[in-house]
Amino acid sequence: MTTASLQPALQALDGPPDPDLVRIRDLIYEAAGIFHPDNKLRLLLDRCSRRMKEVQTNTLREYLECLTHQASRRGELVSLLNEITIGETCFFRNQPQLDALRQIVLPKIIEAKGETPLRCLRIWSAGCSTGEEPYTLSMLLQEEASGRLKGWAVQVLASDLNEHSLADAKTAVYGSYSTRNLTPHYRLKYFAPAGDQLQLQAQARAHVSFSRLNLSDDAHMTFMKDIDIIFCCNVLIYFDLASKRRVIQHFYNSLLPHGYLFLGHSESLYGVSEDFRLVHLPAATAYVKAARTQVGREPK
Repeated sequence: MTTASLQPALQALDGPPDPDLVRIRDLIYEAAGIFHPDNKLRLLLDRCSRRMKEVQTNTLREYLECLTHQASRRGELVSLLNEITIGETCFFRNQPQLDALRQIVLPKIIEAKGETPLRCLRIWSAGCSTGEEPYTLSMLLQEEASGRLKGWAVQVLASDLNEHSLADAKTAVYGSYSTRNLTPHYRLKYFAPAGDQLQLQAQARAHVSFSRLNLSDDAHMTFMKDIDIIFCCNVLIYFDLASKRRVIQHFYNSLLPHGYLFLGHSESLYGVSEDFRLVHLPAATAYVKAARTQVGREPK
């Protein structure tokens, strides 16, 4: 595959898009709910070109064959999704959100579950990328283990579509960019030097479990149950409205009645769902699962 091979597709981006590229876009949307509008097709073409070089195809038509008709089509689609869903994150990315979690949300959830015999807190990091978010949550919960969460079992469920990101998350070795927001307290307590990088220690990894999960896979999403808090930050920006509504519907079903949903600071459920109530926290916002009411009946 050469730049010259892609020249017709590049030229078509200035006019009607290449029909084979559009079909690839549609395959991605059907598989993962990720939609590339026409003004993002150049980015999609770049991601396709990387895979075309790897599988030694010269044209988009040949690559489309790899994605649809060859025996390796499912594996190649996963590889393409790995290219498309490369995320960028770091530890303690949104400090006001994390402060609100510790100071307001955790006490409310502990109060709501205080009378239940099984004291278990379950947090889901949906779209966890290379693991910085779920590990941040794990460290915060470790800090509460001798206080508010004394005697509680804690689980952090971390999922992502990208196999490469999940593999990196499981190794839990991070460079200076990912760890730039660590305070000396967290750096010394939870990390050990690993050459010029840092290795997250076992105590912060023990309560985190990783799995590959497609948020558009209705069958697998139904298995995510009894969740207290969901973090899904900067993930829905890749979905169109219909896909967002499906994912948010699953989140609603996954959360317990007192459950909270955190999104990225630029994301909103406005026009997406009325099943959640927006709550304003100090320097942050979140959504609380609201009770549904039947038409013609007042809520109790």
